[in-house]
Amino acid sequence: MNDMTKNIVLWLVIAGVLYVVASSLSTQPATTDVPYSTFISRVEDGKVQEAKIGESTITGTYSDGGQFRTVKPPTLDTNLMPTLIQNDVNVVGLEPQRQGFLTQLFLSVLPILLILAIFIFFMRQMQGGGRGGGGPMTFGKSKAKLLGEDQIKTTFADVAGVEEAKEEVQELVEFLRDPAKFQRLGGKIPRGVLMVGSPGTGKTLLAKAIAGEAKVPFFSISGSDFVEMFVGVGASRVRDMFEQAKKHSPCIIFIDEIDAVGRSRGAGVGGGHDEREQTLNQLLVEMDGFDGNEGIIVIAATNRPDVLDPALLRPGRFDRQVTVPLPDIRGREHVLKVHMRQVPISDDVEPALIARGTPGFSGADLANLVNEAALFAARANKRMVSMEEFEKAKDKILMGAERRSMVMSEKEKLNTAYHEAGHAIVGRLVPEHDPVYKVSIIPRGRALGVTMYLPEEDRYSQSKRGLESSICSLYGGRLAEEMTLGFDGVTTGASNDIERATKLARAMVTKWGLSEKLGPLAYEEEEGEVFLGKQMSQRKSMSEQTAEEIDREVRAIIDSCYGRAKQILEDNRDKLDLMADALMQYETIDANQIEDIMGGHKPRPPKDWRDQGPGNGAAASGDGDQPSGDDPIGGPANTH
Repeated sequence: MNDMTKNIVLWLVIAGVLYVVASSLSTQPATTDVPYSTFISRVEDGKVQEAKIGESTITGTYSDGGQFRTVKPPTLDTNLMPTLIQNDVNVVGLEPQRQGFLTQLFLSVLPILLILAIFIFFMRQMQGGGRGGGGPMTFGKSKAKLLGEDQIKTTFADVAGVEEAKEEVQELVEFLRDPAKFQRLGGKIPRGVLMVGSPGTGKTLLAKAIAGEAKVPFFSISGSDFVEMFVGVGASRVRDMFEQAKKHSPCIIFIDEIDAVGRSRGAGVGGGHDEREQTLNQLLVEMDGFDGNEGIIVIAATNRPDVLDPALLRPGRFDRQVTVPLPDIRGREHVLKVHMRQVPISDDVEPALIARGTPGFSGADLANLVNEAALFAARANKRMVSMEEFEKAKDKILMGAERRSMVMSEKEKLNTAYHEAGHAIVGRLVPEHDPVYKVSIIPRGRALGVTMYLPEEDRYSQSKRGLESSICSLYGGRLAEEMTLGFDGVTTGASNDIERATKLARAMVTKWGLSEKLGPLAYEEEEGEVFLGKQMSQRKSMSEQTAEEIDREVRAIIDSCYGRAKQILEDNRDKLDLMADALMQYETIDANQIEDIMGGHKPRPPKDWRDQGPGNGAAASGDGDQPSGDDPIGGPANTH
């Protein structure tokens, strides 16, 4: 209900209460109800002093001062008046009771007011209780949520790790605070800003920080909120949203996941989704049409800029595209410090050390890391979160939760130990490979064991030599099984290793131009769906002869890496056995113990976590059957 309806109902309730109170204040002496026959008999006995005769009732006073009341029978009693006079009863006639003017007015108006209040209430319910409701009368109303100037507490101090993006949007704050400063020189406020970045990088947080810094109203809506099953609803909601925004200008409209409504037009079988296209057309007109929307900045976020309509991306609509990347090592340190403000942190926690061991983590990943560490500390009934909890949290996120309750036979456990030792030794000895950080045969997630590698720095590209080394280390586990169990004893645990190695080798040939025979040509077209505006049938991109040549080249890369890995393990068979024994004894070995083994020595006992060296791994190989990520290189650990 709105304020008007609430006021009407409130006054009705107050009036009713006052009427009841006023009625109850008319106090009278206690009156006894008596039958009519008793009344006549007491009159005849001389016990009645006064009788007040009304239309249907008789009230009066006894000689001893008591009050009485009786109801006259429906039949006419002709002897009543003579009897009263003969017995010296003081007879008084009562006029018919009339209601006062105010009482009559109240009783006549009350039903009308009640009907009006009920009508307004049901109309509001049909409209869904206001904007954003789900009633049948609000299909064309915008579902955007309005946050006032005082409701947004987020500022740029709460955003870390994306300094370049913050600098780009800082100008928007100045535009909103003092538009005249730029208008004096003929400058116009940007119509729209498109934030592009991977999930969890902080696009929504950055948009809220802009509104918080500029102290302007902030409309927030998702792209999927525009489109409904009814035709024309999306376009109507776009119009309504901009009408609301004009009333609160200057302001910010934030559209999250704009690709839900801003996909390229003309896509799809049979001409596409007309309702979505109408919504997009209306959005295009509102952003840059005949009617100007001065003072309204549209900020949109997406992780799929490639599918957006070109008309949406032109200057005058989304004037700027701000890339919100994954944070680098310094950015991760700043993000960790922001999230650690809400958690009691021990003195031994070093954000720089944690940041070094979390390459590829987004802001959301780092927030999850801090939260997991806090949960570990809470389970242990600690008052502070120490470095030990952060190490456990990183292991859980990168490798998966431990499954210590899983029962493995000694034979399978030994096979897993050899498999992980093969990964570790090959990865340790091939060039341009991330150093081995930790090897474990404790089942985690869907993996029976994990080998983790520690990148020494953030990597944005990889050389051919490094890719070949990755393929070698992926085959190290299978080769270790083959050397110890024979070919007939090899298990299915290397299925994901084979899949990832094959993907890498094929990408080297068809995508990255790393084949000398086939040269720097792209033989692999980007996969496109029909609804993205792609053709129904892809044209043939290569001949059958070229396809056969690609298969031979991929096979040659695999065979070469497989042979190199096999030779490395044969030359270091003693270290393979030593590492497998250490894994059977300790279940998890760290970088210091691996260094002892590679030096031909028996590994030292595991040290406390504080002495294990910096960081955590960002790439891993495991013994198990689990699908890998979409990108064969880069990103956080892939356990399998």
